[in-house]
Amino acid sequence: MTFAIKADIRDPSAETFAFGAQKTMYGGKHIATGDSIFIFASENERGPGLIASGVVTSTEAIAKTPGRVRQTPRVSITVKRTALAKRRLGRSELKLFSQWKDGRPETELNFKFYRQATNKIVGISDKTAAFLREFF
Repeated sequence: MTFAIKADIRDPSAETFAFGAQKTMYGGKHIATGDSIFIFASENERGPGLIASGVVTSTEAIAKTPGRVRQTPRVSITVKRTALAKRRLGRSELKLFSQWKDGRPETELNFKFYRQATNKIVGISDKTAAFLREFF
């Protein structure tokens, strides 16, 4: 499976990224070492959107807090960057794609990342992964 993460990125040109205790949604909790991932610098923290692709080099599931009824699964990951994006893809490019059942990769990304704007790790379809590879 292929994944994407939207997070606060301090150094977009880093060769390695460490993401601690990230929320997971849409299958994101199944991320594992060796998986491919696309990295989006969150616009909530003034990032530009898609910045890089990489390979997950480590994962660690975060234990749930006892006594809390409803918790989003969290995971910490480390990613080795494999490429930098050559074209822009962010919220402004994706917000036009809001027909949730149209099957377009742009719509999948808009739905998973921007319908609920929190930073997170998500699983993406093969079609969306192929679409994202065109930006490198």
